[in-house]
Amino acid sequence: MDSPLQLSFVNFKKDSYIIVEGKQNAERFFIIRSGKVRIAKDVEVVEEEGGNTLGPGDSFGVVSTMSNHSHIETAQAVTDCTLISVHRDQYGPLIEKNTPVAMKIIMAFSKRMRYLDEALTRITLKNTAEADPSHLFRVAEYYAKQSLYNQAFYAYYQYLKHCPHGQHVEVAKERLAKIKPYSKAVYLDGSTEEFNRFYPKDTMVFSEGMPGSELYIIQKGSVKITKIVDQNEVLLAVLKVGDIFGEMALLENKPRSANAVAFEDAYLLAVNKANFERMVSTQPQIVTRLTTLLAERIWFIYKQLANTLLSDPLGRLYDALLIQLEKNRVPLKAGSAYGFDFGPKELIGMVGLPQNEGTLVLHKLLENNKIRLVENKIMAMDVTEIEKQTEYYRKMQKIEKSRKDAQLAR
Repeated sequence: MDSPLQLSFVNFKKDSYIIVEGKQNAERFFIIRSGKVRIAKDVEVVEEEGGNTLGPGDSFGVVSTMSNHSHIETAQAVTDCTLISVHRDQYGPLIEKNTPVAMKIIMAFSKRMRYLDEALTRITLKNTAEADPSHLFRVAEYYAKQSLYNQAFYAYYQYLKHCPHGQHVEVAKERLAKIKPYSKAVYLDGSTEEFNRFYPKDTMVFSEGMPGSELYIIQKGSVKITKIVDQNEVLLAVLKVGDIFGEMALLENKPRSANAVAFEDAYLLAVNKANFERMVSTQPQIVTRLTTLLAERIWFIYKQLANTLLSDPLGRLYDALLIQLEKNRVPLKAGSAYGFDFGPKELIGMVGLPQNEGTLVLHKLLENNKIRLVENKIMAMDVTEIEKQTEYYRKMQKIEKSRKDAQLAR
């Protein structure tokens, strides 16, 4: 009988580097068997929940390894230590025989994701979105003002359903009646029978603040994940076929932390708690996929957090485009063109700039003849130009930081 997991043990002397941030091709993650390891990041935006020093039983490098991206942290041995090295290919065999391990990793990822997501909202929007049903009214009001009646109708309906005695009930009823003829909303109360669902373009799958009891797997089409805070809509992600979303509400039994809207006509498979637990034990490939997706999202959110520290807004736009290129695994070859699947409004939302300020910065971006608008989508005529510009702004940021640190030290 073949072993479900081939472990290798590696030893590191005190002060030696185990992994280095930015290094490509993360293929292994590590579990500490003995000793202590310190985790650090080039851009330390938020301290890890639980601190940055790890001990026996803790793991590191999982996010970069499972998302197959560059390392997002540097790990250095604080003491002599022995580590268990796990190759990415061994994750599948490990969880096939050990469902509780898979669930532990997924739950830890889900918790970390929520913590980082809240940090990003706090930093980007200088605010904390209230994840409770009363927030539904503000979401509805935002969409109504934008004349996006499908989303507004859905959010007003959920507000009335979950806050029947809320302070805005009368206003919500009045607005609901007024926009009903102009709106299309589906599955307002979910469905316990229908697991294969069709959401027409611009209809809402769920709204932030409402309770959630299902996750979704995209069968066809795409879904955008957004957040409304301070009258800004921030685009968090555009998800494609095979992607899973909505898992945090299902796993942690907490309100939805973002909105999900059909970006184009979307066919989704809805999975409730009972079905999910059955899937974990009978379809380990779904669990591997979910772990990979959560790792991908955590990697992406770290990059977004680092983006918030660039003081030049034009630098932030270039950096956001570079993050998207790495996220989509686009090779950075000179002379190679690439069309992004979003336009100016979404790019401005990604970096949390108010639309009016963002529009001015976007004009500067488009002064670069290697960046164009094609059918209102952003097109890079040469992807290496985005890398070059981002490196320039990151370098300027480091120089500025060194200058400020030197002034403070005087």
